[in-house]
Amino acid sequence: MGEVTALIDYGAGNLHSVENALRTVGADIRVTDDPEVVAKADRVVLPGVGSFAACADGLRAVAGMVEALDRRVRSDGVPFLGICVGMQLLATRGLEHGETPGLNWIAGTVKRLEAPDPTVKVPHMGWNDVEPMPHAGAAQLIGPGEAYFLHSYAFHVGHGRDIAAMTDHGGGVVAAVARENILGVQFHPEKSQKYGLALLERFLEWNP
Repeated sequence: MGEVTALIDYGAGNLHSVENALRTVGADIRVTDDPEVVAKADRVVLPGVGSFAACADGLRAVAGMVEALDRRVRSDGVPFLGICVGMQLLATRGLEHGETPGLNWIAGTVKRLEAPDPTVKVPHMGWNDVEPMPHAGAAQLIGPGEAYFLHSYAFHVGHGRDIAAMTDHGGGVVAAVARENILGVQFHPEKSQKYGLALLERFLEWNP
């Protein structure tokens, strides 16, 4: 039996494109809203599209899912990848549509992107450079290059050691976070062509 990657279905992700991208690089995917599947998975991917509040509420609405994620990822230490809002949910809190608690796996706050001048558009949409931080535990997963971003809110990380990569959009914006077996990316690997597929391939080989 090969490794099984659980792709969490909680009504808040572009599951089809993420699933297709993971299958392209050889993942054995289980799209699931079943905590029991997550509890046995070898790797876990949490997508997310929409507002922080809606995604957080959607995840918590799946009975037992947050507990299963916490146990499998934080206690058992299986590799985890959060994508876009799935990465933002790792934060302590989000400030979109009021204040909403996150998973608090990586300290920080998700706040609206600032536009310092009219040339800086919000949402941040399109291709942008990803610059890995050499200190990051999962820096070898990221790699320099260009990825596709689509977001209006950004993760303001509490501890610099948890920043795995940065990008620039009217100033520095966190492009990826990492701690031990946990990786989160603000960009969309499934929309980032060769760069994104290479990252997903490395994630499937990652043994933190």
